[in-house]
Amino acid sequence: MGKSSIYLDTNIVADMIDGARNNHKLSLELLKKLMLEGYDIFISEDMLSTLYYISNDKKATLEFFENIVYVDWNVVPFGIDVIKEATHLSLTKGLDLEDTLQCLCAKENACTMLVTNDKRFVDCGIEIAGYEKYSI
Repeated sequence: MGKSSIYLDTNIVADMIDGARNNHKLSLELLKKLMLEGYDIFISEDMLSTLYYISNDKKATLEFFENIVYVDWNVVPFGIDVIKEATHLSLTKGLDLEDTLQCLCAKENACTMLVTNDKRFVDCGIEIAGYEKYSI
């Protein structure tokens, strides 16, 4: 196991795949740093279909999955308990379901940090950071 476990939000991975996105270069610097320093990288399995769906370059997205994600990353399910808790929190506290699912999934998989571009990400008890935390 690496230095620690980091969960990447959908917007961070989308930045890595799509060279036209504003934070593409920052995302590649982040990926390089995380891999060189031995971090265990986590994403949820549902993210794969979301990334494919929003992608303008389907082939590049699939190649990223095959060459990066499936080789070096941990692709994990939400599981029914995380889904139920996220749904309940979203209903009772007015939270964004997608963010809550991602955060609880990160927590469930013992990630120490979740990296996102979202400035108002859900707080589920783990550290939330943006690119600035890992700027080179």
